Amino acid sequence: MSEPRPFTIHVPDQVLADLRERLARSRIPDDSPRRPPSGMSAAYLRELVDQWTGWDWRSREAWLNGHPQYVAEVDDVDLHFVHLRSDAPDAPALLVLHGWPHTFAVQLDFADLLPDFHVVVASLPGFAFSSPYATGEMSERRLAATMHALMTDVLGYERYVTYGEDVTANVSDLIAASFPEHVAGIVATHAHFPTAEERAALDDPEVTGFFDGIAARHRTDGAYGHVQATRPDTLAAALNDSPAGLLAWLTEKLVEWSDTPPGDPRAVERRISRDRILTEATIYWATQTIGSSFRSYYEGADQPGPIPPTTVPAAVFVQRHEATYPESLARLHYLDLRVFDRLDEGGHFTAAEVPNEMAVRVRKFVQSLTG
Repeated sequence: MSEPRPFTIHVPDQVLADLRERLARSRIPDDSPRRPPSGMSAAYLRELVDQWTGWDWRSREAWLNGHPQYVAEVDDVDLHFVHLRSDAPDAPALLVLHGWPHTFAVQLDFADLLPDFHVVVASLPGFAFSSPYATGEMSERRLAATMHALMTDVLGYERYVTYGEDVTANVSDLIAASFPEHVAGIVATHAHFPTAEERAALDDPEVTGFFDGIAARHRTDGAYGHVQATRPDTLAAALNDSPAGLLAWLTEKLVEWSDTPPGDPRAVERRISRDRILTEATIYWATQTIGSSFRSYYEGADQPGPIPPTTVPAAVFVQRHEATYPESLARLHYLDLRVFDRLDEGGHFTAAEVPNEMAVRVRKFVQSLTG
C-alpha cells in the first residue's frame, strides 16, 4: 500500500496530433446490405469521427481535472481514482465502480450531485489511468479485495456504501458479502445473477423466463464478449491502431445498452452526450488500455462460484436493460433488502444516463440508514 499521490491528466500534444491525423485518414465502409441490426451505422460513425477530428479535448481535460484525482499503489496496481470529499467530515462514504466499456469519467456527473457524500470513483485495473495487475489474474474476487483495500487501508473509511455496474456488479456483491463489517449498505442497478446451477434449483417460471430472455439477446448481441474472451489480442491490435474502429466498438455498446429507442443510434445522446462519448474514446485511445480492459473477459470470464447472500442493507433499482428482473431473486440474495423498485428511465449505464434520479435515490437510501 502507498499514500495517495495527486494525479493530473495531461495527454501529450503529439498524441493528440497523431489522433487527428489518423482520424482524418479514416476509411469508413458503407453499411453492408441486409446487415443485422446494430447500434452503429456508417452515417453516425462518420459524424462522430468528423467531430472528434476537430474536437477540443483540452476543455474536457480541464473539466476532468476539476475533480481531485489520485493514484495509490494497491496490491500490485497503481490505482487511479477520483476522491470528492464532502465539507462535512462525518459524511457517508460511497464507492462507485464502472464496468466495460465505460470509464470513471462517465460517472462523474453522478458523483458531482452528491456533495454531502465522500465519493470515490475508481478506475479498474487496466482501465484509463490505472495500471493492470502486474501478476496474477483479474478475477472478481481480487477486484473486490483491491477496491475494499482502497476504501479502508488507503483512504481510511471504516464504513462505506458500494455501487457497481456491469462487470463490477458481482464485485460490489462480493465486497458486501466479504466485508459486511465495513459495508454500511449496497446499491444495485445490476442486481445479483445466481449461477446456472442455482437458477436450475429454483425451478421458478419467472426466473426461467427472465434468463431465457437474457440468453436470447445474447445470441444476437453477445459476439463482442465472445471475441474479447477468446481473441482479445487480435481485436486489441486493430482497435489500438484505428481510432475510428475504437470509437465504433465503444459507441455501439453505449447505443445498444442505454435506455433509448432502437433504430437511430444518435438517440444515445439523449442519455450520454457526444462530449461524454468522445471523452470515453479519447481516454481509451490516449492510455492504450483497450487491450487491458478485455482482461475481465478472458481472465475473469467464469463467475467466482456462488456468492454468499448479502446481509448488509440493500437497495435494488432495476434498470430498463433488465426491466423484468424478478423481485424474488433480489430477496434470495439481499437478505436485508430495504428497497426494491423498477426505474422508469435509465439503462445499462444507469448512473451516467439518469444521474439526477440515481443521486436522489442513493441519498434517500443512505439517509434511511444513517438518519
